[in-house]
Amino acid sequence: MLAGVMLTSCGNKKEETKFVMPAVDDIAMYQVNPRLFAPQNSLKAVTARLDSIKALGVNVVWVMPIYPIGKEKSKNSPYSISDYKAVNPEFGTFDDLKELVDSCHSRGMGIILDWVANHTAWDNVWIKEGHKDWYTQDENGDIIFPPGTDWTDVADLNYDNKEMRAAMIDAMKYWVTEAGVDGFRCDVADMVPADFWKEAITQLRKAAGDRSIVMLAEGKNVDNFTVGGFDMNYAWDFKDSLLRVMEGGDASKLFDADKAEYARLPEGKVKLRFTTNHDESTGGTPVTRFGGPEAAMAAYVITTTLHGGALIYGSQEVDYPDSINFFHYVPVDWTANQGTYHKFQQLFRIYNENPALRKGKLVPVKAQDGLIAYEKQLGEDRYLVMANLHNDGVVTLDYPQDWVNGKAVDLFDAEAVWDIHEQVKLPPYRFHILKKR
Repeated sequence: MLAGVMLTSCGNKKEETKFVMPAVDDIAMYQVNPRLFAPQNSLKAVTARLDSIKALGVNVVWVMPIYPIGKEKSKNSPYSISDYKAVNPEFGTFDDLKELVDSCHSRGMGIILDWVANHTAWDNVWIKEGHKDWYTQDENGDIIFPPGTDWTDVADLNYDNKEMRAAMIDAMKYWVTEAGVDGFRCDVADMVPADFWKEAITQLRKAAGDRSIVMLAEGKNVDNFTVGGFDMNYAWDFKDSLLRVMEGGDASKLFDADKAEYARLPEGKVKLRFTTNHDESTGGTPVTRFGGPEAAMAAYVITTTLHGGALIYGSQEVDYPDSINFFHYVPVDWTANQGTYHKFQQLFRIYNENPALRKGKLVPVKAQDGLIAYEKQLGEDRYLVMANLHNDGVVTLDYPQDWVNGKAVDLFDAEAVWDIHEQVKLPPYRFHILKKR
């Protein structure tokens, strides 16, 4: 179900609006970094921008961690949590969060929170309460930071401890039952045992009652799905392949990456595709890494239409040009580059109105050097997506034979009607989304 609201009425009673989460393969997600919206009381600032976010065409909002940040050994990271059942005063209050949740729902959007289950701040309330055995310890009995990382600002949790597991699940349920959130994006999910996720997700779905929730794993292990019960996880390999293609690699690698990512995926599960997020933006935005705004948009079109699962990181829609350090407030001019905003708006409208682009059968047509082209098919509907992802000249695509001498609608060009001939030429970073007539 793509729509986010369901209207019900009974006799002469006032009509009520009940929010319904979209199906997982219909999700178009927007990531909120509160530190891009305001230096203080940023949850209210996010709420104030919901109409603009909704107008993009997204239907689920993911909010980065909203919990108090630890002060001991701190790097000011929102992923260093001192209390799982509180709101960071920098961002506002519980009532501000509840207003944000209700405002999302009233606009037909779901909202999920970021959850950090692998580690806590060193001054987390669990440590203060004396639960040292809830944490991983070295041979001297000292709590350690997560092995194999440089995350010295956080303490590693011990998943052999059943009491800690129960407390973690209880904290997650709190936000579902008390704030009304619609699920979680789970940080470094691959570093947490899959059997914990199975237990947690089972209990969360029970706590939600007749409400649907969505669970997104920041990970790429297949046991996120086969054991843990997640609905979505990250398309890290596709993103890495895309970056190599945009830097001059062969576009055929995108088909290879897509096939590998979905090869072991259970039916009904989705890989979340993206060109950037809060982690990626610390090293540069798509505008700077891919070769400019046109390159960034071409890359995003391919990312979202090749095999569904769409994420936009707040600031992408205005072509924010610089790296974003999410450990600190970064002011974004939300009025900048409105042409790019409208292109994203147009793309999400096309994405939402044409189910084949989200979940249709993928039929590769051609991928060579910077050229990539593929069909998406669902029922009688057929689409042809093509792009030149390089900046070294015009490329030529031979149309599939059964498209030749027919007509097609260019969905991204005011729905202009094309007479299809033998070939089409694509300058650098040009793309088209055609629907066969």
